[in-house]
Amino acid sequence: MRALYVDKNIPRVLMVKALKPLWPGVVYSRLSSARFADVGEPELPGPRWVRVRNLMCGVCGSDLALLQVEPDPKIAPAALPGNQRFYLGHEVVGVVTEAGPGVTRFQVGDRVIMDSRFQGANCLSQEIDPPCRHCQEGNYQLCEHASAGIGPRGVGGGWGDGYTAHETELYPIPPDLSDEQAMMIEPLSVGVRAALRRLPEPEAKVLVLGAGVIGLTVVQAVRALAPDVHISVIARYPHQAEMATRLGADRIIGRDEDPYEAAAAITGANLYEGMFGNRMLLGGFDVIYDCVGSAKTTADSLRLARAGGAVVMVGIKFAPMKVDLTPVWYQEVDLIGTYAHGIELWQGRPIHTYDLTIDLLRQGKLEAEALITHRFPLEAWRQAIRIAQDKRTGAIKVVFDYR
Repeated sequence: MRALYVDKNIPRVLMVKALKPLWPGVVYSRLSSARFADVGEPELPGPRWVRVRNLMCGVCGSDLALLQVEPDPKIAPAALPGNQRFYLGHEVVGVVTEAGPGVTRFQVGDRVIMDSRFQGANCLSQEIDPPCRHCQEGNYQLCEHASAGIGPRGVGGGWGDGYTAHETELYPIPPDLSDEQAMMIEPLSVGVRAALRRLPEPEAKVLVLGAGVIGLTVVQAVRALAPDVHISVIARYPHQAEMATRLGADRIIGRDEDPYEAAAAITGANLYEGMFGNRMLLGGFDVIYDCVGSAKTTADSLRLARAGGAVVMVGIKFAPMKVDLTPVWYQEVDLIGTYAHGIELWQGRPIHTYDLTIDLLRQGKLEAEALITHRFPLEAWRQAIRIAQDKRTGAIKVVFDYR
């Protein structure tokens, strides 16, 4: 069984980071802790475990960041002992080929996607009873026992032939969804959860900063869940702007526009400029979804939000950041995090993000297949990665197709 994975080897990470500016290809060399290798066909380690053969898998920015050795060893998650090996690829649909005797949720032939499998261990996958408060709620990504180290871990991931998983780490796919739709449930659910972390009020002015895959899923989700808001999108490339408009954006702020001037014009805010190019709005967007997550976009988002507004941090960077947080207290702007998917409160009832995402797909309020622009076999993984990283190619969602 072939797989792409990255080991948490801090000395190698530091060495590759030092060499990468001079030798970008070092991330593919034997010096890197990233490997494309045959990991064998492991036996199922317990009665509630299953084996999955992959059908399709998307190339996600977080996987690329791990492969390109972007994580800084000083970030908080790096301190957790449970995170030692990362099998790349989590936007994956596959079919169950083997099920242990204790499995009750699946049978051979069922299509599945990863639920909590890529987030690490949790109370259910470690069979801890009673589970922590977050696992009781269904928010397994926030498990307080994630690094307990109890029991086995799955082998393999989406960037490969298949993987093993505890049955609680998987989610069943209804037969009416295509493989493409099934594969896109995970990234679409990120947008749905982000939108619900601070759902805009009717007539609100919303900004989506960044128009990559996640930014485009946020545009769709906000339009689906809060149809009466005005959505502006900061897009760098023409194909991103075109797709954002198709998916519901009212206004595109292009790379040649000044985002502060555009924000003032859209929202009616007052723009002020101090020394050293220091700028600030009074007024601004009601809700901003930062789908880049860099120090600059975080700082800009906080300054482009109105007093009492909110910034939802959707994009992630695996590095400490130096950011001016004064708008958080000076303008009482809420800075809100979001991670993956879990249990949402929608229309007065709890619902799994995946279930809500599937409902919206069936209603035609979310598009999945339109976001897929490039397909590659696993053998062409380096080419797939190059295309996914270079947005000038017109890439939105690059996928591995194993069918």
